[in-house]
Amino acid sequence: MRPLHATPAHQTDLLAELVCSNSFKSLESVNAHGLLKAELGLLGSALLPIAEEARVPGGSALVVDRAEFARRTTERVAVHPGIRVVRDEATALPSPGVVATGPLTSDRLSAAIQARLGTANLAFYDAIAPIVADDSLDHGRLFRASRYGKGDGDDYLNAPLTGPGYEAFVDALLAADQHHGHDFDEAPYFEGCLPVEEMARRGRDTLRFGPMKPVGLEDPATGRQAYAVVQLRREDRAGQMWNLVGFQTRLRIPEQQRVFRMIPGLGRAEFLRYGSVHRNAYVNAPAALTPHLALKDDAQVLFAGQLTGVEGYSESLATGLLAGLNLARLLRGRPALVPPPTTILGGLLQYLQQADPAHFQPMNANLGLLTPLERPPRDRTLRKAMLAERALAAMREFAREVDA
Repeated sequence: MRPLHATPAHQTDLLAELVCSNSFKSLESVNAHGLLKAELGLLGSALLPIAEEARVPGGSALVVDRAEFARRTTERVAVHPGIRVVRDEATALPSPGVVATGPLTSDRLSAAIQARLGTANLAFYDAIAPIVADDSLDHGRLFRASRYGKGDGDDYLNAPLTGPGYEAFVDALLAADQHHGHDFDEAPYFEGCLPVEEMARRGRDTLRFGPMKPVGLEDPATGRQAYAVVQLRREDRAGQMWNLVGFQTRLRIPEQQRVFRMIPGLGRAEFLRYGSVHRNAYVNAPAALTPHLALKDDAQVLFAGQLTGVEGYSESLATGLLAGLNLARLLRGRPALVPPPTTILGGLLQYLQQADPAHFQPMNANLGLLTPLERPPRDRTLRKAMLAERALAAMREFAREVDA
């Protein structure tokens, strides 16, 4: 719709203008982001080669010159014989079509999406808590329990803090450096999703009576209630990923690593997703979309990109590519296909389908999304290599199925 209708973030009328980072992250296949790019290569991504053309030095990461990437993408689209670019604002859902309007979806199209999906299924304010890998936790310092024994009684992992430990943690939160993003991110906080550091500023005991309240949780090591408790909620069925409940944050990534590793049991935590608080329109995918990210009442209206609840450039590329492949199949009278959960792309789609709609938050690529190995080796490096090898073999088979 640009330049006829501007957004709060974009500066040009070029397609694929990157408004945040200029990094597509790692290219190493033992890293989730690198593995996803390898999978996209097998599916025939047209945008990753353009990113390579616009690449600037960035170590093992695919870092691009933003202007060059946008210029080359716009030129490639403009001369493509099968593409007609229309410079106008879309105000209704297309059928057939793909909706990939990102977190800055215009107000009128957002209203159309809300009207179709129901007002509860489109969020505009994103409060994300960090997710950590299960095998990076010191389970000896954690205990399993649900507050007052609810559910199965041991649904959560709990990190107990002493009085001095709690005070030191609050001090670190208050002193930590906070991220300040674009103007469109600087919205007033909703009281229901305050950043954890903002809660700490409201009083020394605010966290202890909020997300870190110990009430209803008895520490089996002491037989009594701890001074404060951090709860971790299972993020996936296999228990490979754990969410720090109530710990949405605007701390910079190094600060999240430093401060949150002060929590007992998280001293060597591997962060699969970092916390954030920002303006972000996204669909409640598990409640509103099919496994191939289409409307439940129209399989030929597909959603893609950050609007589906994925985070990151490569993740957005992946869902967009798959949406295009599937729409082409549907228009030929063939069924839509979804990669197996042994691939990063398949794992992402499985998360978007199976996450709890009541707690759904956007997700980026991470190895915790993959179906666990049947016999995982103890060595983490070898385990990652085996996961990558299995994922690429599965994606090669899936690519053949798509082309068949």
